[in-house]
Amino acid sequence: MIEPFVFEKDTLTDPDSELSENDLDGLITEACDRIEKIYESGFYPKLIVKRSWSKHNPIITGEFARPKAFRWYLSRELRKLAEKGADFKILSSRPRQSLNDPSLLDALDEDEWDFTQKKLFIFKAERIDLSLDRLEHYTGTKADDFQRYIMFSNYDMHVEVFLDKFPDAIRPERNGVQMPAYHYKLPNNEGITLINIGVGPSNAKTITDHISVLRPDAMVMVGHCGGLRNHQEIGDFVLATGYMRADSVLDDAVPVNVPITPNFLINLQLQEVLEKYDLNYRLGTVYTTANRDWEFAKKKTVQETHASRSIAIDMESATVATNGFRYRIPHATLLSVSDKPLHGKPKLSGPAQSFYEHSKKMHLDVVIETIEHIKKLYPNGLPNASIRSFDEPLMGGT
Repeated sequence: MIEPFVFEKDTLTDPDSELSENDLDGLITEACDRIEKIYESGFYPKLIVKRSWSKHNPIITGEFARPKAFRWYLSRELRKLAEKGADFKILSSRPRQSLNDPSLLDALDEDEWDFTQKKLFIFKAERIDLSLDRLEHYTGTKADDFQRYIMFSNYDMHVEVFLDKFPDAIRPERNGVQMPAYHYKLPNNEGITLINIGVGPSNAKTITDHISVLRPDAMVMVGHCGGLRNHQEIGDFVLATGYMRADSVLDDAVPVNVPITPNFLINLQLQEVLEKYDLNYRLGTVYTTANRDWEFAKKKTVQETHASRSIAIDMESATVATNGFRYRIPHATLLSVSDKPLHGKPKLSGPAQSFYEHSKKMHLDVVIETIEHIKKLYPNGLPNASIRSFDEPLMGGT
């Protein structure tokens, strides 16, 4: 059994003095090292945080698995706690559970979770273990390689652009994976990951279920859509300000009457980049469907798009956004109009290929430049008050 790690502000030589930068760096390094060693020794590491300033939630606690994969996040959060004056203790909790254990599923049932009571501790250790194993299976890359800024696409052409821009990016270790990932790695996981998630809300839910345990700073859907307005042209951009959830895959987890909106700060940066390059775009609601052949049920779909004032239709955006809201990850959507099925311009093979060839680079460039702006403006992560419950205990608040 590995000895616990304890940090108590009162045990310092001068409790009222500020920790030096070097002392703080050493403290956080030692704490993260201890978390990793406990996990490697066959136990789940447990973190107990005492926040003396908190009136209603002074003690918060949780367990981790595979901490090396999101060490950057643990380091950042522990640093914030230490700077605020919290005490914390890291100890071995209980033996790690085998992923082959039939009882594992009992610990993964989200019906038993209270999402509003956690931030750093939103996922149980067993869930982290299984999700990262599945993430590696679906993407063909190691969990440690994922960066804190995630882009989702469903086209190989975006992968081609990404690899042209970042030729040294980490690629899948094997062929034929379901949702291949590519990682432009930077120190402290400050790079960008692109995942080709394929088509449909089921894939979008699956990948965001698992990517969320890594606590990324932002997720952006980079896709194509059908334009629904007269004055849209093929190649115009759509910056989502809301979603009509006709995909239904998360209705049981998040009621459809819960408003889902993208992160305002990401949208603001996306809009500035679009304006910088004088690109045509519209702000509005994106209608997400699970039915690729929705044209065969035109009457119902048109009624819903009219009622929601939707300006575009796709198959993934609302699903990514809803899971971003559910797991409290800042998210946004930038789509490009590839067809206008209600205006005599359905998605046909020839015109679609021509559109893809002309749009693919600019589309990705806009999002990458936006991410670079966000990194400079919010190096410690985007504010996320808009996706935090009113009764959630803040790590640095009351």
